[in-house]
Amino acid sequence: MFAVTAAAVLLVMAMTLVRAVRGPTTFDRILAVNTFGTLTVILIAVYGFLSGRPDFLDIGLLYALINFIATIAVTKFIKFAHLGGPEEGDMAGDV
Repeated sequence: MFAVTAAAVLLVMAMTLVRAVRGPTTFDRILAVNTFGTLTVILIAVYGFLSGRPDFLDIGLLYALINFIATIAVTKFIKFAHLGGPEEGDMAGDV
């Protein structure tokens, strides 16, 4: 049972990696990597459930939290890449 579930999740993970590489935009790539992280959490949870080790669910929740924070951080970095400096087209002397 685990082998079929793991194979299906791994197949979907491979498809999301293809989407992450192909794009077409940066936000599509970020969404694909976020989806890959979510599928990793699902894979960890399924393994923990089928092996009878509930501590894997804690690891999955921690990974989900890190995945969420990393997605927000990368999105903010992409949006505000100039880090507070003047944007293109702005005059440096204008305040």
